[in-house]
Amino acid sequence: MTQLGEPKTATRQRLWPLGRIRSARMHRRRRRRLPPVSVIPTLCTLGNLIAGFAAIHYAAKQPDPTAPLLWHWTPLTFAGALVFLGMFLDAVDGSLARLTRSNSEIGAQLDSLADILTFGVAPAFMTIRLVSIHLQEAGWIIGPEADNVFGKIIWSAAAVYVCCAALRLARFNVEMGGAGAINDHSLFRGLPSPGAAGAVTSLVILHQHLLVTKFQASPAFVQTAAMGIPFVMLLCGFAMVSTIPYVHMTNRYVRGPQSFHYIVRMVVILALAIWWFQEVLAVAFTAYALSGPVRLIMHKLKLRRRVAVSSEGSADSGDQSG
Repeated sequence: MTQLGEPKTATRQRLWPLGRIRSARMHRRRRRRLPPVSVIPTLCTLGNLIAGFAAIHYAAKQPDPTAPLLWHWTPLTFAGALVFLGMFLDAVDGSLARLTRSNSEIGAQLDSLADILTFGVAPAFMTIRLVSIHLQEAGWIIGPEADNVFGKIIWSAAAVYVCCAALRLARFNVEMGGAGAINDHSLFRGLPSPGAAGAVTSLVILHQHLLVTKFQASPAFVQTAAMGIPFVMLLCGFAMVSTIPYVHMTNRYVRGPQSFHYIVRMVVILALAIWWFQEVLAVAFTAYALSGPVRLIMHKLKLRRRVAVSSEGSADSGDQSG
């Protein structure tokens, strides 16, 4: 109670520290303690993040014949290899989390943050660099400040792809329920971000491979192929935010027992990859990106056939009864 003759301002000053102590206690009570985090899966996720960061670093490098990279790869080839390294680490951390039963919400959120860099920003930046290398001789600039329409379109396509990758990962976490994002499932809703990144990155690697092989492609073909990759990237971005079902390749074709003929087919594919690795890689990821729309079209055609057959059968039964 206020003492007799004590002003109200003095009472407020006297009670203010007590109010701050109570609010601090309530804040500590509301703060949720973080659960323990598994070390090895988290390190794999951080390795995926570093691989994406390194891919951007090497993609930004200018080719220097006096200081070649490992195996005389171009900077874009090295960046693409790092994206696939991040893809491998992304698959490993989920498997390790399931084996150790250490699925956590913080692990799922960290995995999405790493994926947006490795499978979103890195492929988009690699595509911009690829086109820039072929347009720098003409003095063209790629970006919002470009004085030509094509340069603005290329930059906008990369920006849309990054946004689609972020939306795809956010939607996946919400639909799968945070920590459940790494649970087993057989279908994806929309093209997975690793599949989209693999389709774009494999085409960039194949493009760089055509520049250094002894069967060199014509400069016109190489430049035309470089200009076409951004539009492939844009289509992959739209496929990520679509509702087209895509097969979970690991759960469908790797885990569990398979038939003998399936093993033979896998051996044939691996043998082809030894001889034509870049070509097989590009064909495989492009086929996976196209598999969703193809399966959806085939499913709709089957439904139409079933409806047509059922309608014909009901019409025939009506005629016979008449």
